[in-house]
Amino acid sequence: MYPQLKENLNKFQDFDTISTERKAMLQPLVDYIQQKINENQAVNLNFICTHNSRRSHLSQVWAQVAASFYHIENVFCYSGGTEETALFPKVAETLANQGLNIFKIADNNNPVYAIKYSENTLPIIGFSKKYDSPFNPESAFAAIMTCSQADGGCPFIAGAEKRIPITFEDPEIADGTAQQNKVYEQRSIEIATEMMYVFSQITKMKNATKTKISR
Repeated sequence: MYPQLKENLNKFQDFDTISTERKAMLQPLVDYIQQKINENQAVNLNFICTHNSRRSHLSQVWAQVAASFYHIENVFCYSGGTEETALFPKVAETLANQGLNIFKIADNNNPVYAIKYSENTLPIIGFSKKYDSPFNPESAFAAIMTCSQADGGCPFIAGAEKRIPITFEDPEIADGTAQQNKVYEQRSIEIATEMMYVFSQITKMKNATKTKISR
């Protein structure tokens, strides 16, 4: 991983900042991932928000990075919305400031970004799309609802094995204000820390299983 990113990820392991209530909200995602790993199946995670412009992209990127950081294999993270808009530029800027390498590979009304977290890994492809876009899995995935509006307005996600609400406050509330940079940075750190927590739990379970077998 890129040095600055790895340094930040080490900081994002302060799981005491996550409340008991939030950890309970994250547990179904931990359980889903662990079940898939136990069954030697791919872990497909589709993070869904209304516009697929902010929270769902942050969640997708940090989940993929966290899986790599904790060496959890066969994890494939996606994102989508109930409608297509564009990945908000401040999201890409925030992620770049936190150590990821981001560049546009198509520049139009809905730009396409390549988001790299390591020199020799395939980039995450970031652009706004509907959750049922052909770019995303059609079945055998968990739908993680990252905003309450999408969770309430989209009661059925076709093809989803599991629906998991993990909602975050929209950083859009700070757009156009002097607090914008700070709010986006804080929301990104919050999401990164929670995704790191999720995959840290998977690692512990794997290690515990190995220890039990060796005995």
